[in-house]
Amino acid sequence: IALYALAVLARAVMAAGFPDPAYPDAFYYTEVARSLGGGQGFSVDFVWIFAEVGGTIPADPVLPIPSNAHWMPLPSILAAPFIALLGDGGAGQLASYVLVGALAAPLTWAIARDLGAPSWLAAGAGAIVAVPGMLAPFMAQPDNFGLYQPLVTAALWFGARGLRGEPRLFALAGLLAGFATLSRNDGVLVLAALGLVWLVDRFLAWKSRGARPPAIPLSTAVACVALFVLVMAPWWLRQLAVFGTISPSAASGKVLFIRDIGEWNSITAPADLGWLLGQGLGPLVASRVGGFVAALTIFVVLGTSVVLAPFAVIGAWARRRDGRLAPFYVYAGLLFAANTLAFAVHVPGGTFIHSACALVPYTAILALEGIVVAVRWIARRRATWDPDRAGRLFAGAAVVFVVGIAVPATMSVHATWDSRRVTFREVAAQLDAAGSTLDDRVMSIDAGGTKYWSGRGGVVLPNDPVDTIEAVADAYDIAWLVLDRRDTVASMVPVLDRDERPDWIGPAIWTSSGPDGRTEAGLYPVCLEPDDARCATEVATR
Repeated sequence: IALYALAVLARAVMAAGFPDPAYPDAFYYTEVARSLGGGQGFSVDFVWIFAEVGGTIPADPVLPIPSNAHWMPLPSILAAPFIALLGDGGAGQLASYVLVGALAAPLTWAIARDLGAPSWLAAGAGAIVAVPGMLAPFMAQPDNFGLYQPLVTAALWFGARGLRGEPRLFALAGLLAGFATLSRNDGVLVLAALGLVWLVDRFLAWKSRGARPPAIPLSTAVACVALFVLVMAPWWLRQLAVFGTISPSAASGKVLFIRDIGEWNSITAPADLGWLLGQGLGPLVASRVGGFVAALTIFVVLGTSVVLAPFAVIGAWARRRDGRLAPFYVYAGLLFAANTLAFAVHVPGGTFIHSACALVPYTAILALEGIVVAVRWIARRRATWDPDRAGRLFAGAAVVFVVGIAVPATMSVHATWDSRRVTFREVAAQLDAAGSTLDDRVMSIDAGGTKYWSGRGGVVLPNDPVDTIEAVADAYDIAWLVLDRRDTVASMVPVLDRDERPDWIGPAIWTSSGPDGRTEAGLYPVCLEPDDARCATEVATR
């Protein structure tokens, strides 16, 4: 109860410090939740990435569009009733993520105790998960972090308990894996991990020639899969009915077959297996290695706050033969393998850490145990050391460090997010001042953020040549263009630099300059009709 209260408090404080969505995923989940709460169902008034509409300009380019062709629905489903009850603001948007995500802390304590860890170590691991250091600011965002972490952690724990003579929990692990997949597509890896653990158990039972009966009956394994399907089937049927496939964004090829992350946001770049393999073995292997290195680096920094990483390795080695950790080890291996082999180019953009947050509870336990192991090893060479007392001291110091570093980490991340929020707000104010109506469509690099702050739908600025961008603007009847140097496409840089501007883009009605005098952001009229007076004369920028 104390750990849950601490986790809720920590997330509530972080949410109060930044009560708005901060990046595309969070804007998307929030806008879908608003649509659900408003009775519009699963729909959004913007195209955040063209993979959601087939990877190209659709034959019928309309807005709004059916939502969730890429991201899963559970975060928005849980947020919608809170928005209806508490209002369309910070508390309503974030309550579900805070209350559900906080469950991971007491769950960590329970797992640690189940592993035989002393109460003080279990409490320390729970505190790390309650206030997870460098990862902390993301746990209070309207994103799938807070849902995915406790669901996957509980599924892996139930799977482990099933192997120890509680087969009903193994079946329930399939149910939790289903809800995890409704939160994030990677949840299917949890089911895969459970399946591999079951197969190994059956193999060992067969190899023992009857001396060791299987821990999980076949009927229980079937029930595990059936419960997973029970949870997922309604959503799969919806996807088939709306998009004709259960994974629309993957069907476009943009998830699996791009060579670099820039192609994710491109209409013209090919996206098939031939294109991926056509780059040659060297670049292909280099991108996979790069994905693995990026995943490992991201997890070490965000998942372990760096200081816990070496001790987590020590703890994992010390428990390498502990069957109670088998589902966790298998899931971790599958997660790293999938992000290395299949999603390597997406890893630096945040794909990996969204899923890897589920590794943090077990990692925190292993890290504190690793500290105890290391201290005992050193104590054998230090006659004056009391191993138990020293282990508590150093493990406690690690907990204090991780919890403490959450404060400056959160302040730093919030400062970065706030600079973008300032731009969104200014763009919204300038659109209002220019007489733009809410029916106007806007093209920007973050169409979800533009919709959230300005109320105007639109489409993402594609990473393509100018003529393709013009075709997109024409197809969706775009009235305004927002450019931001921090995250723009190469073909629009000359517009920001005022070196070259196509005749269909008018002069900026607002610009923001950096310390070096360069234009960092700007709002431009899009004039696709020859009689559009907004592009007839130069307008003074502010």
